[in-house]
Amino acid sequence: MKSDKTDFIREIINNDLKEGRYKKIHTRFPPEPNGYLHIGHAKAICLNFDIAEEYGGKCNLRFDDTNPTKEELEYVDAIKQDIKWLGYDWEEREYYASDYFEKLYDMAVDLIKKGKAYVCELSPEQIREYRGTLTEPGKESPYRNRPIEENLRLFKEMRDGKYPDGAMVLRAKIDMASPNLNMRDPVMYRIVHTSHHRTGDKWCIYPTYDWAHGQCDSIEGITHSICTLEFQDHRPLYDWFIEQLGIHHPRQIEFARLNLTYTVMSKRRLLELVEGGYVQGWDDPRMPTLSGMRRRGYPPAAIRKFCRNIGVAKTESVVDIELLEHFVREELNKTAERRMAVLNPLKVVIINYPEDKTEELEAINNPEDTSAGIRKIPFSKVIYIEKDDFMENPVPEFYRLAPGREVRLRYAYFIKCVDVIKDKNGDIVELHCAYDPATKGGNAPDGRKVKATLHWVSAKHCTIGEVHLYEHLFIKEDPLDTSGPGDFKDNINPNSLRILKNCRLEPSLSDVKAGTVFQFERLGYFCVDPDTKGNCPVFNRTVSLKDEWEKIKKRKIKE
Repeated sequence: MKSDKTDFIREIINNDLKEGRYKKIHTRFPPEPNGYLHIGHAKAICLNFDIAEEYGGKCNLRFDDTNPTKEELEYVDAIKQDIKWLGYDWEEREYYASDYFEKLYDMAVDLIKKGKAYVCELSPEQIREYRGTLTEPGKESPYRNRPIEENLRLFKEMRDGKYPDGAMVLRAKIDMASPNLNMRDPVMYRIVHTSHHRTGDKWCIYPTYDWAHGQCDSIEGITHSICTLEFQDHRPLYDWFIEQLGIHHPRQIEFARLNLTYTVMSKRRLLELVEGGYVQGWDDPRMPTLSGMRRRGYPPAAIRKFCRNIGVAKTESVVDIELLEHFVREELNKTAERRMAVLNPLKVVIINYPEDKTEELEAINNPEDTSAGIRKIPFSKVIYIEKDDFMENPVPEFYRLAPGREVRLRYAYFIKCVDVIKDKNGDIVELHCAYDPATKGGNAPDGRKVKATLHWVSAKHCTIGEVHLYEHLFIKEDPLDTSGPGDFKDNINPNSLRILKNCRLEPSLSDVKAGTVFQFERLGYFCVDPDTKGNCPVFNRTVSLKDEWEKIKKRKIKE
């Protein structure tokens, strides 16, 4: 099957199929379980699973669990949850590098027997020193030409736990003068006396990524090993190991990783943020992790569409985070039901509305989806509006409520401000307004017009809620752009989270399911946080209603 999509990876695959190099396409997604997945991983997930589906092939999930000092079962479970949430299924093909530890060991023994690997007792510092530089060749280890039988004995003794951490390693014997530093006798195994989350204490030697990666691909019958660009210089080593062993040979292809403005994508740096308490965990809605985006309310369909839209390339670039938010808005506009919520409430008393009267007004759930139907919202004498929707001395182009001015209440009536009530400090605490009963539904029979429509909630019937307003975690487009002795954490935005308590919500929001996203009319999209408890729902702002990407796109066209 040939894909209709065009990019350099699919062109390579199409050519491989045409030439008969492979009959069926088989890809894999190989995360290391040492952290949570982020939006950059989503690009790789979409690419590998989409290609497998397009070509009628398969995609494996394989955990690269070769470093027990940094890996945890927590990360394994989180990674699986994220991939499923994103909409992909590896079916029964869940594998681990640790599944192949015995085979990898046997393959290493095979290389020793062929004179292509040896046990080296240089310290890590000495190995780096002997390695040389980009302009100078390396030096051969004094242990490089050990007899094969001695290497076999020492390697077995390494496995049997006879030696402490760092005492020796197994290295491939390639070329210490190679212009590619990765080919200068790379380490294949190191001694690590640490319990593994799957194999326990069975092993005390663990394969390096460079050694395990290609051989695991080969064992699983992978045809195309799609990696990010930093592995391009490792490809000759990937190929060398497979060629020396004479096993099935996948093709490694590299593509540029995803970089987003106002975002860091390094697991190490994300871990710093978590462990340093700069965020509230891996799933903090300010984090670029998939769990953070899920908690923030990003729809998986929007993430998939974003990843497919940006495509794949061979050169590094930076994508505006506003493009991701554009796809989030686009998806939520179609799927999110509308509600009314007042985040900074100002009390309004409708002086000519009956004291004991309550009306049930009809409101549209989603104008983009007629099947979503309507709901009833209560209207009564006392309501709340946003403080920002009133100005005692309005400036030019402020069309909302002001003394003597008339506005429309969404789904309800026209009201006019007739009095402003202040406290002893001169702060406005209450408005008195008059309503026009003839304008029910928001239209005046005499045809008069108003310039603003406000959202509101009934004071008697509303629910009290908490709202978390999120902004970019960093103040700079490039968080790594620092000056002086500090680091990227100096660019953290002090206003990246604002918590608003005592927000007033329409009563239909009193009993909501965690993860549900609503559009709060005129305010943005908000997701029910999983920590919501009792009768006080907590909402995380997913994105505002304003689409900054359209402005950026127009600016770039002009440039």
